[in-house]
Amino acid sequence: MTWSAKQYVAFEDERTRPARDLLAAIPPREVRSAIDIGCGPGNSTELLVERFAGATVRGVDSSPDMIEAARKRLPHIPFDTVDIANWNDSTAFDVIFANAVLQWLPDHATLLPSLAARLTPGGSLAIQMPDTLNQPSHRLMREIAADGPWASKLSDASAQRTQVAAASDYYAMLKPHCSRVDVWHTTYHHPLAGGASGIVEWFKGSGLRPYLQPLSEAERAQYLERYLAAIEQVYPTLDDGSVLLPFPRLFIVATR
Repeated sequence: MTWSAKQYVAFEDERTRPARDLLAAIPPREVRSAIDIGCGPGNSTELLVERFAGATVRGVDSSPDMIEAARKRLPHIPFDTVDIANWNDSTAFDVIFANAVLQWLPDHATLLPSLAARLTPGGSLAIQMPDTLNQPSHRLMREIAADGPWASKLSDASAQRTQVAAASDYYAMLKPHCSRVDVWHTTYHHPLAGGASGIVEWFKGSGLRPYLQPLSEAERAQYLERYLAAIEQVYPTLDDGSVLLPFPRLFIVATR
């Protein structure tokens, strides 16, 4: 699946806020090496550079477009295009930062302990994942995909996201490998301009991508038209013309 850095950063302030909150929860210690996996256009990497002054900071992402944007943003930081699912860097890190990426990868019961194993003693694995698959926004994506002339093209679209597990499940996955595991859940309510169309634009940079990419230009326009009409019924426009998008996210900070 390809990504558009330009579409993603259209809501940079809102998308960066959870990264700031995640970073603030990492226990204070000297950090010499940090890596941002799924770094996107570098907005979260920039936070790591600011927080851990003097540390060696790197970023990796599976999207060449995102990496190109990150390199332009932070030309002094090394960024690499890698298949994160098969990332096998043998380096030990003081901080592994994974903001809004692991929901695209399967088998968390294997993946998360393997990431924790790459920490230095006292190092932290910091994870944030959107927990949105049961929200109306994503239920409507699936319903429209299944009820249209594109149904066969989109039969596997929903499988590209991994269902976020319960907090207790992630605690159980990581506690045998870490001295401390902090898990919490937060729902942000993002005010978006433009009413329901603002929600559509938001998800065009993330959740809608598996549904739109397999379609022709005409099919994509028709799908988005139906999705917008459905979103308008569920997310009312406020008096000032904006709409509030409830957006639940799961956070984990596991310290080895």
